[in-house]
Amino acid sequence: MFSIRKLGAIGRTYRHLNRYHRILRVLFKYGFNDLVDRLHIDQYLESGLQMINRKPREQVVRLSRPERLRMVFEELGPTFIKLGQLLSTRPDLIPADFLDELAKLQDDIPPFSLEEVNTIFQEELGRAPEEIFHYFDTEPLAAASIGQVHRARLDSGAEVVVKVQRPGIENIIAVDLEILAHIADLMEQYLEEVQGHRPSAIVHEFARSLSREIDFSIELANIQRFSRQFEGNPAIHVPLVYPELSTDRVLVMEYVLGIKSSKVEVLAEQGYDLTLIAERGANLVMEQIFIHGFFHSDPHPGNIFILPNNVVCFIDFGQMGRLSRKDREDFTNLVLDLVAGDERKIVSGVLKVTIQLGEVDRESLASDLGSLMDMYLYRPLEELEAGKILQDLLDLVTRHKLSFKPSLYQMMKALTTVEGVGLMLDPKLELIRLAKPFMRRIRLERMQPGRIAEELSLTGSAYIHLLRDLPEELRTILYQLRSGRMRLEFEHRGLKALGAALDRVSNRIAFAIVLAALIVGSSLIILSDIPPHWHSIPIIGLIGFLVAGIMGFWLLLSIIRHGRM
Repeated sequence: MFSIRKLGAIGRTYRHLNRYHRILRVLFKYGFNDLVDRLHIDQYLESGLQMINRKPREQVVRLSRPERLRMVFEELGPTFIKLGQLLSTRPDLIPADFLDELAKLQDDIPPFSLEEVNTIFQEELGRAPEEIFHYFDTEPLAAASIGQVHRARLDSGAEVVVKVQRPGIENIIAVDLEILAHIADLMEQYLEEVQGHRPSAIVHEFARSLSREIDFSIELANIQRFSRQFEGNPAIHVPLVYPELSTDRVLVMEYVLGIKSSKVEVLAEQGYDLTLIAERGANLVMEQIFIHGFFHSDPHPGNIFILPNNVVCFIDFGQMGRLSRKDREDFTNLVLDLVAGDERKIVSGVLKVTIQLGEVDRESLASDLGSLMDMYLYRPLEELEAGKILQDLLDLVTRHKLSFKPSLYQMMKALTTVEGVGLMLDPKLELIRLAKPFMRRIRLERMQPGRIAEELSLTGSAYIHLLRDLPEELRTILYQLRSGRMRLEFEHRGLKALGAALDRVSNRIAFAIVLAALIVGSSLIILSDIPPHWHSIPIIGLIGFLVAGIMGFWLLLSIIRHGRM
């Protein structure tokens, strides 16, 4: 897990100054001067900002703001590409035109050298690739921001792929995350329109996600768990993994020789049953979500291969979603109540699966939900698209200052993506019809006697523990009151900007004192006629005046830039 340190201390020591300046240069280059000014970043990184060219390039000014943001993320590299990909799945955070543009982000980075691959193998496994594999292809199959993939063959003859982590990627991500956390703090201070979305919490969630994705031992565990879920199911193939050859930075798994699900014409030419494949893929994803609560969160066409006999194979298990049983049940109840048109339950159902970012008008929410039902409830099933309904539901809750839990966003993304793949294979695919049996199964399981007994037992146990601990807790509270150790804490908001302003003022005062000292000292040196001389003038005094002039000009320029003469 990446540990995000506060950038306040880092900013004072300029630990990440070069990277921060690089980010600002790219923002200026693509015309985001207004954002930098609104965040008051210059209060924290005043040193050197005067040297950055703030004028955007003429050729990018004509582009739309979403296009320019995508180009910013692409130029800033791995961390920002991953952040853009995450934001492209969060319609509650950014407008639709930004979503569409960020979805185009390509994780396409040049491969790293074979020498670096060999170094990683020596550090992780103590041997070079040619000592481990019967054959190792020196040319990578693909390269991305986190790592690259090579083909290889084991001594047993098994064909495998070897995923190797990009050198130094952890340090790059760690620095970027600390800067992003600082920018998120500034957004919460100065951008009123995003404060309810808690940018700092989003960055911390992003850090957790990247920590899981960058650790290949977690991906190995994901594949093993995924394989156990579908053990004995002939409709799916899960790649074999080789734990004895895998580490945190190296992952060895079976090479899957199949056809990408996006190659519809090739599948049709070779006699595959496209309707069956579409239905199987959809059912497999819904089984992952509604039955197991552990699912592939990015089932796009490039991550789904089709094997002989219409067998579906998922690859790339770095991004997996998890849903608790309660979240599955709450979401299922919401969807079934929407389908049934039960207006009384729908508002409560929405509030159960969302986080409130502000005051919610329940009557207005109920009215909008009723309009949503009217739009879809009476249309033929074959005309309904789950992705469109989910998108409208997302837009609706966002308007009412609500936000789905991150795990539910992952689930909706997975459902929408697999529906898109399914419709590509079979335009008549009805995801809602396929989903109903899974949802009814969840609702029925909740009514099973064993399940009811389990919940009663857990609830009773919780109350017993509460009653047992209550006297001790009350005694502790009374003791703290009696001894004066209990205190109320108040959180002051909006003081960070004042602190930054005071820092800037104290820095300028110190700067001015040093400047005055230089002028006085240089004057004394010249009056004392201390050698060496240049045209009968002491050189040391001249240098002092020159440095003082530069410092004075720098200070004056800084004051003018901030408009505070």
